Amino acid sequence: MARFPKQYAERVQRLRVPVGFILLACFAWLAHPSRDSILFSLPVIFAGLAIRAWAAGHLEKNLTLADSGPYAYTRNPLYLGSFIVALGFAVAGSSWILGAIFVVAFLGIYLPVMEREEDHLLKIFPAYRDYATRVPLLWPKPGAQGSRVFRSAVYIKNEEYKAALGVLTGLLVLIGKIWIS
Repeated sequence: MARFPKQYAERVQRLRVPVGFILLACFAWLAHPSRDSILFSLPVIFAGLAIRAWAAGHLEKNLTLADSGPYAYTRNPLYLGSFIVALGFAVAGSSWILGAIFVVAFLGIYLPVMEREEDHLLKIFPAYRDYATRVPLLWPKPGAQGSRVFRSAVYIKNEEYKAALGVLTGLLVLIGKIWIS
C-alpha cells in the first residue's frame, strides 16, 4: 500500500466525520432519485450494510485480532461495506457525480485512515503482520475462516445499528425528495 504523509493521514483521520457531513449535504443536494433508482439500489445498499453488520459482530476493538468472518477475506470489511453502501446511494440518487465524489472521498480519506489503523494494529497485535500478508487490504479474496463466530453482543457493543439508522435516514431523504418534487 502506498504510504501517505503522516500529517495528511492524521489530519484526515480527525476530519473524516466532519467530511461525512459535507458528503451528506452533497448527497442531499445532488441526488435526483426516482422510485426505480431507489428500488434498484436497495440490494446494493443492503449488501454493504450486511457486510458492516457481519464485521461488527467479529470485531472486539483492541482486544483481539479480528481474523474471522469477513476479516478472513479482507482486513477492512467495515470500510468495504461503507463503500458499497455509498455506491448504492449514488445509484439511488441517480447521480454519477455523487458516485465520483464518494470514490474520491473514499480514496482520499479512508486509504490513509486504513494505513494509520494498520500502524496501530501492528503495535498491539504481533500476529497482525502475518495476517496482513495473507489477507488483502480491501478487495476480498477467499480465505480460511477464523475460529470465532458472529456475536450479536459484540455487534451491539460496536453500535453498528447506527449504520442501519443512517441508511434508513438516507432512504427517507431520497423518498422525501421524490415526494416534494
